[in-house]
Amino acid sequence: MPMLTEIPAYRPDLYSASAIRDTHPHYAALRELGPVVWLSKHKVYALPRYAECKQVLLDDDTFVSSGGVALNPVANRAGQGTTLCSDGEEHARRRSLLAHRLTPRALRTMKDTVEQQAATVVEAAVARRTVDAVEFAMALPMAVVPDLVGWPQQGREHLLRWAGATFDAMGPVNRQAVRTLPAALGMLRYARGVVRDRSVLDGSMGHDLLRAADEGRIMPAECATMMIDYLAPSLDTTISAISSALYLFARHPEQWRLLKADPDLVPKAVNEVVRYESPIRAFSRTAARDTELAGIALPKGSRVLVLYGSANRDPLEWDDPDTFDIRRDAARQLGFGQGAHGCAGQGLARMETSAILHALVERVDRIEATGPPEWALNNVIHRLGRLPLELIPA
Repeated sequence: MPMLTEIPAYRPDLYSASAIRDTHPHYAALRELGPVVWLSKHKVYALPRYAECKQVLLDDDTFVSSGGVALNPVANRAGQGTTLCSDGEEHARRRSLLAHRLTPRALRTMKDTVEQQAATVVEAAVARRTVDAVEFAMALPMAVVPDLVGWPQQGREHLLRWAGATFDAMGPVNRQAVRTLPAALGMLRYARGVVRDRSVLDGSMGHDLLRAADEGRIMPAECATMMIDYLAPSLDTTISAISSALYLFARHPEQWRLLKADPDLVPKAVNEVVRYESPIRAFSRTAARDTELAGIALPKGSRVLVLYGSANRDPLEWDDPDTFDIRRDAARQLGFGQGAHGCAGQGLARMETSAILHALVERVDRIEATGPPEWALNNVIHRLGRLPLELIPA
């Protein structure tokens, strides 16, 4: 492929409040410009198409995370020593410490409990009939994830705010990041206190991390950041998926009827929800050496922005990508990442979202929006902030 010298530029701010609330027109414009687009506002190479996003995610020797995956140097420095911001043996070592907690076998032992909790959440919501989709979506992850990670009961009332702020801090240094920085630092301070006081729940991920530190397999300072590594994404991404599923089935009642007629479509429905409304907007990588991508030379040190949400709507990869169709085979969607940095908790996220959908299918005839959706403002997490719904019982 001949090397291209002219790289198209895009001047609008992908992280403005209006772009966060309505990103897809920006994604479409970026895809039209080409496979690699220079974002003038943020001095980063954006990857809006599926093929290049997947190539970068699978080539973690060339496109590394150890320089941080955020769009600002403060967050990238703070991320040093985390699973998210490490590569190679360091990444594998950190990930291996907790991998046994999230294997298919380990998750199977949780399945009955998660399904019972999902049924309880749905039964309570159906009894009320009118619910906010986001509050509803929070209930199951908040019942499952903090216990799994080992977060003490005290402080859980701040978790969602803290977790959202942790992602906000990973965008550019804009008003959102600055406004939420104190909450992001608050989560880190609290986690350090949990580790210092050894107040994690017995038998949890946090307990495993403390034991690993006692045995010299990790530094004690890593315990707090690794707890956040698993806690924040496991809350926000799953809440996004569950609330987006409700939003999409309310907008597309014919798809809800398909799911009720064939509940075996639930796994496909989860993939299609994550494809259509990707929970993570974008993370960045850094070129570890001079390289090229789609015929464009990228010098060592270039920062590229993997636009998951855009890749998952790329018409070069997907037929009719702006149509929500739960019969689609969307297993290759990039919403959970790919390769070495693929989401470690995606099995749990799929289990929780599937459990909620199965419980809804059994108990709900129709899902109807009773007000307009409001999208949350967050630099990295794409999710609803509020959506009033009526769950009409079966």
